[in-house]
Amino acid sequence: MNLMNNEKHYNTLNNYYLHKFNKKVYKVSLNGGFTCPNIDGTVARGGCTFCSFMGSGDFAGNKLEPIEVQFEKVKAQMQKKWSDGFYIAYFQANTNTHAPLKRLKELYEKAITLDPNIVMLSIATRPDVLPQDVIDYLGELNLRMPVQVELGLQTIHQQTSDLINRAHDLACFDDAVSRLRKQNIEVVVHVINGLPFETKEMMIETIKHINTLDVQGIKIHMLHLMEKTKMGHDYLKNPWKMLTLEAYVDITVDQILWLRKDIIIHRLTGDAPAEMLIAPLWTKKKFVVTNEIDKRLRKLNLYQGDYHEKQSNT
Repeated sequence: MNLMNNEKHYNTLNNYYLHKFNKKVYKVSLNGGFTCPNIDGTVARGGCTFCSFMGSGDFAGNKLEPIEVQFEKVKAQMQKKWSDGFYIAYFQANTNTHAPLKRLKELYEKAITLDPNIVMLSIATRPDVLPQDVIDYLGELNLRMPVQVELGLQTIHQQTSDLINRAHDLACFDDAVSRLRKQNIEVVVHVINGLPFETKEMMIETIKHINTLDVQGIKIHMLHLMEKTKMGHDYLKNPWKMLTLEAYVDITVDQILWLRKDIIIHRLTGDAPAEMLIAPLWTKKKFVVTNEIDKRLRKLNLYQGDYHEKQSNT
């Protein structure tokens, strides 16, 4: 799929959803009250060192409220800006398959019926928390409504993965992608730029590996350090050099040029709650980041996948 144009030299999520659903689509972040196996001892303790107590769901709903209440609150806010559109029910916080299958069925079945304008279910999880019975159920659900699974990878480099306490290896991730795709479930991979000790070449190697997998989307984030996280605590005690905005743009533009042309780019930056952010402060300026990436690609007159395509043709 190629949805690029003169303004956006890569496949944007907005254009993808407009193409798929013929209408503007909004994600509604829900909090299902899950925890994480990397925190509760199922696979490890302590959690990923960059992750907040909200489990990467800092903008998700209140887990103490029923998901129908969470949904209506977000919908009301969205309708103040946009009166018309479809919705994606998005389980974002923590590991959203970390529960017995019966509990998952109850939650997901309720989620897809919260509103007649819900057109997709999106689930953020870890690759090591996808037992086959859960994947089989998601495959059945995918026949009734499109299901999208967001999988955290962050990096392909095991030394970095161990440093940030991911507690799974690359083979586990690759296997999860393969099993999800056998059920025709759309897979979106998360990667983080600027992890400690990673070079530009290492970050591009992560993209090149993703190109070998049957994934449909990607989210690229800059590492941001937050209060009440282990990595944030370590940084305050002994600061290290973080990527500048200029370096992030340079790396991310090259990643886009190496990324397969058919992969949809869901985001090119992330943000943390302003009151929790330690560094880098430039990540608050999301639109500046994306504008600089767009300007660089237009200046180069290059498009997503150009480097990958050139290599494939030689």
